[in-house]
Amino acid sequence: MHPTLTTRQQNAAKFFLLALFVIALDQLSKWAVHTYMQPGMAGEIPLIGHWAKLHYTLNPGMAFGAELPAPYGKLVLSGFRLLAVFGLSYYIIRLCKQRAAAGYIACMALILGGAVGNLIDSVFYGIIYDNAPFGSPTRWFYGQVIDMLYVDIYEGFLPQNWPLIGGKYVSLWPIFNIADSSIFIGVALILLNQSRFFKQEESVAVTEKHSEPLVAPDSENLG
Repeated sequence: MHPTLTTRQQNAAKFFLLALFVIALDQLSKWAVHTYMQPGMAGEIPLIGHWAKLHYTLNPGMAFGAELPAPYGKLVLSGFRLLAVFGLSYYIIRLCKQRAAAGYIACMALILGGAVGNLIDSVFYGIIYDNAPFGSPTRWFYGQVIDMLYVDIYEGFLPQNWPLIGGKYVSLWPIFNIADSSIFIGVALILLNQSRFFKQEESVAVTEKHSEPLVAPDSENLG
């Protein structure tokens, strides 16, 4: 067996294990919230005063509760998530073969784990937890995502002297889950370290180019 191929396969397995860890942690937290907490304000558990708390809520659509048009918008979203999971998996394998920066591949594994975590909710939770919205064509692929991490950033009126938005009432209190957090962390780390990640990829490509064996000229064609 070729030693280089073996090393690449081990690297890919390591990153998929990271994604699997995120999936397991995400699903365990959602099971615990569904099993032991009451939905809404009645079941809130303060973590850091009133600024951060656990709050069991259901998200029928995308981030921040945004929804696609009924009745098939949710099905389209679930299908898109499924395609994204396959695309990310293929991309991670390709990055491993190209010997990309390990940190960059780890970030992609975090994004993959988060995507799979929320995909599981969409595909199966309508059956497992019977939480598909009323009127859904089917319970498959119409499950609602369980969110529980509540961060109360700000709620109130903005200062009057602020241009355009001054005096408006805003409520910034995102509610998300571990899968969302994993995706956010992966994207944020890529943005913060892109110069280092992609510089390393360029150096590897240059090293491989210079390490290619020289082809000896055909002696029969000389003279």
